[in-house]
Amino acid sequence: MKQDVLIIGGGVIGCSIAYHLAKQGISVTILERDHIAAHSSSAAAGMLGAQSEMEKPDPLVDLSLQSRKMFPSLQEELFNMTGIDIELNPAGILKVATTDESKERLKQRGKWQREIGQEAYWLDERELCEKEPKLKGAQGALFLPNDHQVSAPKLTIALAKGAMQCGARLIEQSEVIEIKRDKDQIISVRTKSTTFFAAQVIIAAGIWSSEIGKLCGFHLPMVPLKGESLSIIPPYPMIHHTIFAENGYLVPKADDQIIIGATEIPSERSADVSAKGIMSLLQAAIQLVPELIQAKWGRCWAGIRPDTIDQKPYLGKIPDFKNLFVACGHRRNGILLSPITGKIMAEMVMGKSVDISSDFKVDRVMSGRGEFI
Repeated sequence: MKQDVLIIGGGVIGCSIAYHLAKQGISVTILERDHIAAHSSSAAAGMLGAQSEMEKPDPLVDLSLQSRKMFPSLQEELFNMTGIDIELNPAGILKVATTDESKERLKQRGKWQREIGQEAYWLDERELCEKEPKLKGAQGALFLPNDHQVSAPKLTIALAKGAMQCGARLIEQSEVIEIKRDKDQIISVRTKSTTFFAAQVIIAAGIWSSEIGKLCGFHLPMVPLKGESLSIIPPYPMIHHTIFAENGYLVPKADDQIIIGATEIPSERSADVSAKGIMSLLQAAIQLVPELIQAKWGRCWAGIRPDTIDQKPYLGKIPDFKNLFVACGHRRNGILLSPITGKIMAEMVMGKSVDISSDFKVDRVMSGRGEFI
């Protein structure tokens, strides 16, 4: 089968790239080893934490702010095209302080974020109580009104459906088992049932991107970061904002459930959920909002976040290849960064000039011999 672009990976990143390419009339096929949004993209709580996730000014902050800005128009565009509401919730995030140390750290974070032109307001205990009366034990919070949240699974599915409505093809249950190269060019990609030929190939397979790299003949350093989460359903709405504390977060969703997450277990690929992890999350949540003890149990799950050695994504062309690109390693910010990643990668593949920080270029992890380190 021939197409202009072949994308390996049907998570939120791969689907966003496909969507942006297909809108430009590019022939695109997505190969997904399982099904759309099967892994990290459905496990995510959907926070758009361009400010809440960032400790200091950094190129990743700039990229995140650009991407966050794209969501309102993307929500409208996807709804008009697919009928899927990605449930953009504009209530904002409360970054909660429970100790003197965290209080001072959050105040400093608010200071530098205001200096770069972002909204960040410190709320004392009284002001915080006015916003979230059920929240207990906090010394205050940094209120980030522009850090919104979405439904991660619905966003991924909407991007996939939008891409297909623009002509893209999606092939699920299609694991890549062989990639042939001729010197500096990928010439074919084979699954168990079909061989594909494409002018350009993009690796967007999350934590499995390193395995795809091996099939191409190079080592792409990836670090698995397991996260466990759970959901509960309170008898009535108890919180209205996303509450982000040092030991977890509470994200109220449109269907009345609250997602509680997430543990962080480095270097573990197992998607099993541990009793220890769930117990620690529940205890932290109930300590923040004691009335949550009345809630009904929803479910629990785990996802493997695709991390990198320096905790920054890989975006761009693989050095020494003419037609091979990569977009992976978004860690816990894949949902947030999906719009800008789709736009950037589409422009690169179409040969447009893209101004991107060297922090995200793949050759930052290459030695002088042209091998990945």
